[in-house]
Amino acid sequence: MASRDREARASRQRLREYHARQALHARRSRRRRRDNILAAIALAVVLALAIGAQVLYFTVGPGTPEAVPTETPSAAPTDPAGENVGPVPSVDVAESRVWTGELTLNESVQLGIELYGDRAPQATSVFVSLAQSDFYAGTTCHRLTTAILQCGSANGDGTGDPGYTWGPVENPPADNVYPAGTIAMARTASTFGHGSQFFVVYEDTPLDGSTGGYTVFGRVTSGLDALTESITSGGITPGPNGATDGAPVVPATITGVTVE
Repeated sequence: MASRDREARASRQRLREYHARQALHARRSRRRRRDNILAAIALAVVLALAIGAQVLYFTVGPGTPEAVPTETPSAAPTDPAGENVGPVPSVDVAESRVWTGELTLNESVQLGIELYGDRAPQATSVFVSLAQSDFYAGTTCHRLTTAILQCGSANGDGTGDPGYTWGPVENPPADNVYPAGTIAMARTASTFGHGSQFFVVYEDTPLDGSTGGYTVFGRVTSGLDALTESITSGGITPGPNGATDGAPVVPATITGVTVE
């Protein structure tokens, strides 16, 4: 009997010790979880403070970067009616003087020319620069009307000018009449829409001056009759503007330009 009592007490003691160990383990587990959570919160706070300090230092504090000026390339004008666009030759090229030279078409039609560097310095500078760089060599005269022969298009069809446009109109005739022999610059509707194209007037003609007229920068001093006989008298291939405005029937190619 006494032996069974001792065993019962020992069993109860072991059970109490087991429950005590279980309770201790549970308390320790809860403490570790709590400590881990607190540590994570503390770390998050420290990181937030560090990041905030860095932001303040580099935005409003002494670490704020100094503004460094940078060069912004100027945009090309969207409206060409009032400003040169691209590397337009300087008016100084014209030297404010009269130039002389020769314009040869189809190797046989030789036109003596005179350029007005004093009255149309920008146009003369452009023509002289292009002539001296052989821009015109081999290009065609793509347009013929009943009064003018237009030349100087790089692609031979009215397109492909030198990579710049310029203005304004220089030296237009006051009465809007362009005598035979006049050399003038072609342009778009804009008075700053000149490029490399020019036209030779072979018959006296009035041209619309309501938008500013055309830059007269020279004249043919000899050979105009040869131009008429060899090229313009051959007629016009009708174009989009009708039978009196199109390509010349007799092809015309610039085979030489000299100026001095």
